[in-house]
Amino acid sequence: MPPSATSRRVAAALLALLLCVLVSAVGATRADPAPAARLQLGILGDPGRFSQLTGQRSSVRHVFASLYQANAFPRILEQLRPVPLLALKTGGTAPLDVAQGRTDSSLVALNNALAGFGGLVYVRPMPEMNGHWNEYCAFNRDGSSRGPRFSTAAFRKAFARIAILARGGSAGRMNAQLRKLGLPGVGGDLPRTQARIMWNPQGYGAPDIPANSAAAYYPGDAYVDVVANDIYRQSTGAAWDANEALYRRYPHKRYAIAEWGLWGMDDPGYVEQMAAFTRTHSRMEFLSYFNSKPGSLWDLGSKPRSRAAYRKLITPLAG
Repeated sequence: MPPSATSRRVAAALLALLLCVLVSAVGATRADPAPAARLQLGILGDPGRFSQLTGQRSSVRHVFASLYQANAFPRILEQLRPVPLLALKTGGTAPLDVAQGRTDSSLVALNNALAGFGGLVYVRPMPEMNGHWNEYCAFNRDGSSRGPRFSTAAFRKAFARIAILARGGSAGRMNAQLRKLGLPGVGGDLPRTQARIMWNPQGYGAPDIPANSAAAYYPGDAYVDVVANDIYRQSTGAAWDANEALYRRYPHKRYAIAEWGLWGMDDPGYVEQMAAFTRTHSRMEFLSYFNSKPGSLWDLGSKPRSRAAYRKLITPLAG
């Protein structure tokens, strides 16, 4: 017998209520930190000196650290306020070892430092992974494989493990994620943090072979909050085409330029191109210039034309 109109209305109301409950439950299991409401500008280097050079107020402060600096994580984060950008290297440990939990003591220390910091932190695990100069790349310069402990599959699982532990949560929830990946679990709950996990290849692999493409290292949407690229102006130019391709490949993710700089040359046109890219790509979350030390190859202090272009075009981009 067909249900009455009243019965249909009651059933519809109950279904709507159930859907609300389910959506709330899903949201509670992964409350992503809200992305920045405006474009942020950052620096690797002395923010005070860079402000004198360019007028930039650097909200994002960038540094490299090793998994084996676990005891120093709280101090490092405090020095990088207001918004740390922590590029995390493995200190020579193979990605498979990270994936299998052999560096979990360091990852737990990272989680605790992130929770203690109490604010937004960009965590940038194993950046430029498709560059042979990094210890976690799957390939040597000549294109030969470094073996299964360094494979792209091992990298993807290592990245996912870092993301899961850095974000924290109940042991049950984290272990469910790890089991799906075929990885060992953790022994207890970890505090939730405000980490935003950044996946940061180079647009072109080095070696530039299909197996070493950026996409080969992508761990999956669940483990990435921001996609980033590094793009320098070198003697051969800047790889704007690869940068554009990387931006377009992940249209559902926010985007950042985690490293950019002038490699021993003064080229205001490069700065102009970066400003144009940022203005015309709405998913941009931040730009972080690689100024390094005074007198370095990338120091804007020795590049008057580029420095003037930066002050005119980049500094005003911050909201």
